This record gives sequence, structure tokens and C-alpha cells, in this order.
Amino acid sequence: MIEVPGSIVANEVTEIRPEVSGRIVQLNIAEGKAVGKGALLAKIYDGDLQAQLKKLQSQLAIAQTNESRASRLLEIQGISRNDYDITLLNLNNIRADIDVIKTQIYRTEIRAPFNGKLGLRNISPGAYVTPADVIATINQVSDLKLDFSVPEKYIGSIENGQLVDFTVQGSDKVFTARVYATESNVGVTNRSLLVRARVNGATGVLVPGAFAKVKLGFAPNNNALFVPSQSVVPTIKGKQVILYRGGKAVFSDVEIGARDSASGSDPRIKSRGYHFNNGHYDHQAGCQG
Repeated sequence: MIEVPGSIVANEVTEIRPEVSGRIVQLNIAEGKAVGKGALLAKIYDGDLQAQLKKLQSQLAIAQTNESRASRLLEIQGISRNDYDITLLNLNNIRADIDVIKTQIYRTEIRAPFNGKLGLRNISPGAYVTPADVIATINQVSDLKLDFSVPEKYIGSIENGQLVDFTVQGSDKVFTARVYATESNVGVTNRSLLVRARVNGATGVLVPGAFAKVKLGFAPNNNALFVPSQSVVPTIKGKQVILYRGGKAVFSDVEIGARDSASGSDPRIKSRGYHFNNGHYDHQAGCQG
């Protein structure tokens, strides 16, 4: 068994920003409260856009009347087809302009992208905001994830569906999570693989961003041997142990495995140790001898 650090991650998280610049005229952010998808969180002043919309709507009414009149005249050949097409084009242009204004008005409404819990707001009513400003943060905490990194040598032991245990500060409870995805590549800086698991039965104790201690268990190797860590001699080429053969001390190359930090029951061995088998260490934790 090994222990690695991890982090609690919200199922979905995003910063709430305005799409356009303007003055906040309505602010409905209840800090620390849950909101539903589509809830109006803030409103930017849109008086000028509303005036343009009313103007275009008046023009639309006139354009519709002109198009209807031109259509009847075309039926009796009172006007040419080209004159009717110009009238119809004017009508369609006004409709398109109205759609543009409605889109601009919609962008002044800042709504919740999903069901979640709001954080602390960073602005006040009447503030002038731009798309660079973060109004608040929203986290979907109904489902939580656990991110942790596994050393490169353990990659083959991680499988989708595997259960892992973890603990967080402030709680004595042991939580579980089920692995469902891994990063597509090993990190070149730490030579570790990022693993993501879905937390089972999350409670209010778990907060996104919290530090977690993740415990990973692996199948034991019954053929492995366990020796004190003081017996392992580091060399330029790797690790060695000293074996007693025929009354002589012989250096033997070994491949080290996991180290167990638990205290052993044998009073002759007080330090950490490794497993090895046939001259090759097996990286196996959870033992002390």
C-alpha cells in the first residue's frame, strides 16, 4: 500500500464573467447558496439596446404593411417584381437587425451555467464590469471528484473501476472513490500519472480544493522478501545489498520496490524496509520487518 497526495475537485466549476462591458443594475448572487441552471445572477444596463429594439419593432410594423401592400399589387401586376423584392428585402433586414439587438440584450443577462453552489461575489451593485472581471465562482458540489498522481512505476496497477480510500483534514472518516479516468500521458516534471476518481457518497465535509491523503492498495507478491532500508546501499548504477555467501560478504544488485513506514513487530528491525525477490526488489508496501 502506498499513500499519495490528492485534491478534491468539483464535478463542474467555472468563473462567472460578463460577456459584455457595462454597469451592473441588478445583482442576485446569494453568496454560498445553491442556484439552478439558468438562474439570473446579474443584469447589465441595456437601456440603449431596449430603445433600439423599440425603434426597430416600429419599423418592422411599417415594413410588414408595405410588404403586404406590395404583394397585392404584384398579384395584379401593379408593380414590378423588382420593386416587390426591394420591399421584401427591407422587411427581412429589419427582422435580422431585431435578432441582433435581442442577442445583445441577452448577453447583458448573466445566468448560472449549471446547478451549483455560488462562492463569494467580487463586485457590488452599480459597478462597471468588463469580460475580464470575475463576478463569482460556481461549483457543482452534488458530485465530487478526486485527483491524485501515481508514480510511473505503479501505472500498470491502476485500473478503471478500482476503489481507493482517502481522508481529509478535519474529519476522521475514511472516504472512498472509484477510478474512472487517467491522463493520456505521464508528467515529464514529476514522472507521475494523473488519475481521476469519482467520490462515493460525498458529504458536506468535503470541499472542492481540499487536500486529501489517498491510500492505494496493490496485490501482494508472496515471493518477495523484506529487508531493512539500512541494508540497501545506493550506488551510481542503482541499489545493492550485501549477501553472506560462503563466509564472504557479496554485493548483489537489486531492484527496489515500495518502502513501508510502519513500525515492525520484530524488535531486531526498527527501520523502514523493502521487499525483494531473487535479487530484484518488489515495490510492495504495507509491510515492515
